[in-house]
Amino acid sequence: MLKIIIGADICVTESNKEYFVSGDIEKLADEGLRSVLDESDVRIFNLEGPLTDEAAPIRKCGPNLRMPEQAINGLANLKPSLLTLANNHIMDHGVTGYQKTVSLLREAGIPYVGAGENLEEASGGCIIEKNGLKIGVYACAEHEFTIAGKETPGANPFDVLSSFDHIFNLKKQCDFLIVLYHGGKECYRYPSPEIQKVFRKMSEKGADLVIAQHTHCIGCMESYHNAELVYGQGNFIFDGADNEYWNTGMLLEICLDGENKRLRFYPFVKGKDGSVSLASGETAARLHREFRQRSEQILDEEFVRKNYMQYAAENLGNYLCVLHGNNFWFKAVNRLTGGKFVFRQYRNPRSVRNLLNYVECEAHRELMIAALKSHYKS
Repeated sequence: MLKIIIGADICVTESNKEYFVSGDIEKLADEGLRSVLDESDVRIFNLEGPLTDEAAPIRKCGPNLRMPEQAINGLANLKPSLLTLANNHIMDHGVTGYQKTVSLLREAGIPYVGAGENLEEASGGCIIEKNGLKIGVYACAEHEFTIAGKETPGANPFDVLSSFDHIFNLKKQCDFLIVLYHGGKECYRYPSPEIQKVFRKMSEKGADLVIAQHTHCIGCMESYHNAELVYGQGNFIFDGADNEYWNTGMLLEICLDGENKRLRFYPFVKGKDGSVSLASGETAARLHREFRQRSEQILDEEFVRKNYMQYAAENLGNYLCVLHGNNFWFKAVNRLTGGKFVFRQYRNPRSVRNLLNYVECEAHRELMIAALKSHYKS
């Protein structure tokens, strides 16, 4: 039998930096969680950012995460079999930050996947051989500011023209294939209709387990084409915010025994000092119950569509503000009017049609992205 444990985002923050630097795992995770980890044969986590003492933040939207180099002590003591680097923060401090990170991982003997010196290297999967089984791991990330290029380092992007082929080919080389997809909308507990389609196609191409990380919250799951598709497992050790989404997460355990496969979830809660503890009692029961309820809801594709459309409507004002340059006064007036101000700018149906066409049409979208990149780089 083979036990695999998968945790999501690990990030060193001010609250837990001391424990990572000293390598004090007992302060980072309680006895219950350490016991779960100790009983596993394979441990896989996502390293959410670079390990570097040299600040060289790239220009981007969102925070530039950076972890001290000495935090490698805590990472090593977690004894990961593999770290995934395919995420939206691994290049937050440029090529120097990335190369320092992989150098430290190599020195510590920690394998990684999902990033490389160029696109070809980043897109390569990984095979872990343990207890007579070959476990394949493919990691990819949605397009933000950290994606590898033909001749530049970075994260492996999800690409509809190549990622499915990567999965299909990797499956030929292993007994069990795990796909870790860094994407989805933060703090949204359900799949979007598009992500559900993507995950289902990944399973058809050979993935036995597909997991969405990055969402910072526990989501839901479904079984499809003899595979399990998990839409969000929350963070692992990442003290980024104090709310229900960030304060709970779950480890996923896969037990492989011959032809049999069993999944088990271990919910946990975050402490004020950034540590994590295995959930128990009513908290554990509630997290399991809510996870099952959401998982039942997404069996109805119409629910997935309607719920997402409602969520989209709630977020439209934010995107329209960005289209107006994120002007401070524009955003302030929009908040004071409960969103009515920004929508007043789009009362003309023709304006809405034009905007939708530019975003939805492949030719317009490709040209718009290229134009924005050119302007951004200049």
